[in-house]
Amino acid sequence: MPTSTQNFQKTSFISFSRIGVIASHTFTQLVRMKVFYFLIAFVILLWGSKQIIFPNETGGDGSPEQELRLIKSAGFAAMNMFSMLLALSATALLIPKDIEDRTLYTILCKPVPRLDYLLGKLLGVLVLIFVSLIAMDIVLSFFLNQKAASIIAIQTEQLTSRGIPKELINEQLAGLKAHGVTINIHLATFAIFLKAIVIASIALLISTFSSSTLFTLILTLIVIVIGLIQADARDYATTMAEFGQQNQLSNISLAVAVFFPDLQFLSVEDGVIDGRSIPLRIIGQISIIALLYFAIYIILSWFAFRKKEF
Repeated sequence: MPTSTQNFQKTSFISFSRIGVIASHTFTQLVRMKVFYFLIAFVILLWGSKQIIFPNETGGDGSPEQELRLIKSAGFAAMNMFSMLLALSATALLIPKDIEDRTLYTILCKPVPRLDYLLGKLLGVLVLIFVSLIAMDIVLSFFLNQKAASIIAIQTEQLTSRGIPKELINEQLAGLKAHGVTINIHLATFAIFLKAIVIASIALLISTFSSSTLFTLILTLIVIVIGLIQADARDYATTMAEFGQQNQLSNISLAVAVFFPDLQFLSVEDGVIDGRSIPLRIIGQISIIALLYFAIYIILSWFAFRKKEF
């Protein structure tokens, strides 16, 4: 009886310890590729260039608010780009690299369910993306705080020299403070991570039936592009339906809206760039949507991968 129990535990459907071991190995493997360190170096270089573009605290043609908007815009653009590239390239290389190194055969010859293998591999990639985004968030917050503090100090000094009461000064500086480091910066970073989860899940699904890494990369990029315009396709199909006009293009738009993830819905950074707050209700909604996509793509990946012979 103890032997049967031990065998059952070893071959249970899902084991968090097995998933953790595979995820840890995947994370270590990716870190050794110097991706993480290159990412930090790029971010520091990026923000260094932004400091050169705006050498004076209130210089340039734009307003102080515009300078802060540009810093946030560049930061979120870098986050989106790196998280997408990491999610796409790292996930697409997971299975082919394990096959090439024969690591996959070593793992699957043991009592390791293929779902555990897929979850562990994907989790390792997501941990790397999460750590990278945290690093970028810290760098962004540092430079944004430095810039906002300098601008606010200069604006306060100028307004005080004009004899403006302190209450009015605080009112005028409220807009500048809204463009500084707030909780919304971190919420937008979390939303970018949610998009990376969906993209990595899509890449994993495609890699389970793809014959080459290049095909996985190209097809995943196509899905990402469709996901970014999915909201427009849905709006077009809805508008055509309201006017009672159904054509082939509207039907295609409806199919796109149903079968592809809405990556635009997961984007909240534009509002943060403009200084608006993100309601926690919105973060909750996009978290549920992202996790739903994650679950669907993982299940589909498992169905495709479990029938594959190695």
